[in-house]
Amino acid sequence: MKLNMAEEEDYMSDSFINIQEDIRPGLPMLRQIREARRKEEKQQEANLKNRQKSLKEEEQERRDIGLKNALGCGNKGFALLQKMGYKSGQALGKTGDGIVEPIPLNIKTGKSGIGHEALLKRKAEENLESYRRKVHMKNQAQEKAAEQFRMRLKNKQDEMKLEGDLKRSQRACQQLDTQKNIQIPREAWYWLRPEQESEEEEEEEKEQDEDEVKSEDLSVMEKLQILTSYLREEHLYCIWCGTAYEDKEDLSSNCPGPTSADHD
Repeated sequence: MKLNMAEEEDYMSDSFINIQEDIRPGLPMLRQIREARRKEEKQQEANLKNRQKSLKEEEQERRDIGLKNALGCGNKGFALLQKMGYKSGQALGKTGDGIVEPIPLNIKTGKSGIGHEALLKRKAEENLESYRRKVHMKNQAQEKAAEQFRMRLKNKQDEMKLEGDLKRSQRACQQLDTQKNIQIPREAWYWLRPEQESEEEEEEEKEQDEDEVKSEDLSVMEKLQILTSYLREEHLYCIWCGTAYEDKEDLSSNCPGPTSADHD
């Protein structure tokens, strides 16, 4: 009896091991996933087989088949070409310099009307041309602004140079007039004004306001021309040469001219 009990409880025996099922963790789940995937694939294959093709797809298939197959004798147009001496694969034309392949078939798939693509192309070209014009106008405006800036800068430099020449002429005029004991200049602006004036000089200037207003109407260039002419005639002096000449003949022969440009 004990032997029988021991044999029944021998878990290491072959009979007991063979009886046990495979219960590894996660194995049942893997089997279920694999089985579900097989069912899904079978269902997709069945759907593809049973799916009814649309009219568009059927037309596309028929068109592709027709384009792949060469024309046979049953085609009336091909039969007429053969009667005129045409052979399959031969180029068209009397001299054989025409096309060999048929004109390609371009299928219109969109819903737009005839000429819509040409309209879009024309609009794109117009937009491009408009953009180019805008860029060109912008570049022209920038160039014009730069040129105006250069002109303003040059004019300012020329004006500063003229003002500098005028001050030099006024300083020379005052010095040369003083050497000749001339106490009052021919015109008030012939001499430089002192930076700090006394009250008496201010009163005298108020009395001469009318004459000064007239002188203000003259530009810097006009004042410079008048004053340099005065220096050349009265003092035989040229501000650009920086020299007082002995006589008019010496001035005319040794001085290049009465303007700054003559001395460049």
